[in-house]
Amino acid sequence: MKAIKEIFIKGVIKDNPIFRQILGICSALAVTNLMMNSLVMGLGLMFVTGLSSFTVSMIRKFTPKHIRMMVQTLIISAFVIILDIFLKAYLPDMSKALGPYVGLIITNCIIMGRCEAYAQNNTPILSFFDGVTMGLGYTMILLFIAFFRELLGFGTVFGFQVMPESFTPWTLMIMPPGAFFMLGIVIWISKNLFKNDEGGVTNG
Repeated sequence: MKAIKEIFIKGVIKDNPIFRQILGICSALAVTNLMMNSLVMGLGLMFVTGLSSFTVSMIRKFTPKHIRMMVQTLIISAFVIILDIFLKAYLPDMSKALGPYVGLIITNCIIMGRCEAYAQNNTPILSFFDGVTMGLGYTMILLFIAFFRELLGFGTVFGFQVMPESFTPWTLMIMPPGAFFMLGIVIWISKNLFKNDEGGVTNG
């Protein structure tokens, strides 16, 4: 339980993939104009990251080192295809709304990063929780950004109107500059909150 607690804290706060490691920001910028889009994308990433890490950990002792990256990519691709088929079958409107970004989960460096940094050296169960919590940390930041973008850009939260009729939507918030603006604020806040913590790693 102690190990799982430490994994949870790292995934959600100390090593959060977006505001601490600066990973996966392409999709963070692309899908955060609506909270529902962000939630589905986040849950999808949690599914792929958790099961990919679990699978990579299970076969790590049987995977030749010189082809491990190809094997990891194949595993990740399989779970992304399953996710894509599920969305097209049961949530077709959401599948259309997310467009190519579901398929691009394959290239999300969060997933490959966890497979390499954690799953290759730890047990399947711990690797699964590591993947899920990293996905959870990613999802929480997506929802935080999407809350303000949707609220100020449309006057809604999860599609429900919450702002008065007299409210004038901030068109900027549903455009790409609004996403950059909100992400910058999130990173700025995190840098100030954790300025004495060396747990985060910044990557391009």
